[in-house]
Amino acid sequence: MFDPVLLRTFLAVAETRSFTRAAAQLGLSQPTVSQQVRKLESAAGRILIARDTRVVTLTDNGDAMTGFARTILSAHTAAESYFSGSAMSGRLRFGAADDLAATQLPRILRHFRQLYPQINLELTVNNSVPLYRQLKAGRLDLIFIKQIPDANDGALPEQGQVVRRDRLVWVAEEKTLIDPEGPVPLIVYQAPSISRQMAIDALESAGRTWRITCNTREVNGMLAAVRAGIGVAPYPHTLIPDDLVRVSDAVGLPPIGDVDFTLLSNPAAPAEAVQALSAAIHGRALARTNA
Repeated sequence: MFDPVLLRTFLAVAETRSFTRAAAQLGLSQPTVSQQVRKLESAAGRILIARDTRVVTLTDNGDAMTGFARTILSAHTAAESYFSGSAMSGRLRFGAADDLAATQLPRILRHFRQLYPQINLELTVNNSVPLYRQLKAGRLDLIFIKQIPDANDGALPEQGQVVRRDRLVWVAEEKTLIDPEGPVPLIVYQAPSISRQMAIDALESAGRTWRITCNTREVNGMLAAVRAGIGVAPYPHTLIPDDLVRVSDAVGLPPIGDVDFTLLSNPAAPAEAVQALSAAIHGRALARTNA
């Protein structure tokens, strides 16, 4: 049995490649860190760290131990959460808009499952309007969707709790040609869709004609069509993939407008679980740092 305290100390040394930096990170003295690493090596019966006066490197056994240590500590954390007095249980039915679910949300949900393993998290991915309808019908407990700021368009008559505001912009493959005088080739979600309606409204308000070149149900289909160069798509600015570009204003496309990423919950849903997942989403930035 490997002591979690020794494993945490070993990982700190392995990740910093320094006994001094590991000691500072852990709030321990350097001799204590060295002693704990030696204890772990004794327990494993192998040399884990090769030391000289200048550098700290891992042996092959040390490389193997880093993987085992992370797995053991992760299981240890999950077990502590599971058996703690505050552990939540039950079912949480969560819905996420398709393009939001394709960003950092999977990592957030994995972390949430580790913290609350007794909650049975059921994920539904769809467009914002259908998700809202499922929420109001009592089939979902919490949804993470896009909404037009301060708007009441009938389909989404109530405003959710805003996580972040973004802009919808036109995106395309870099070599896609857009005729400034011709119909705009549109790649959009099937109706009902907030981004679809905002894009069409913006074009018609600007007097631009348009034609739909791809009508898709999900974000992967939209991005595949954009990458194929068959048109432009309305897309949240901070979520643009690295291989696509924002279309220049020189081609005469009008601004689309802002969109809010919001959370709405069912009043009959388990309040503690809803609050925990909402806090996890609020607490982790969904935008790329270079957006």
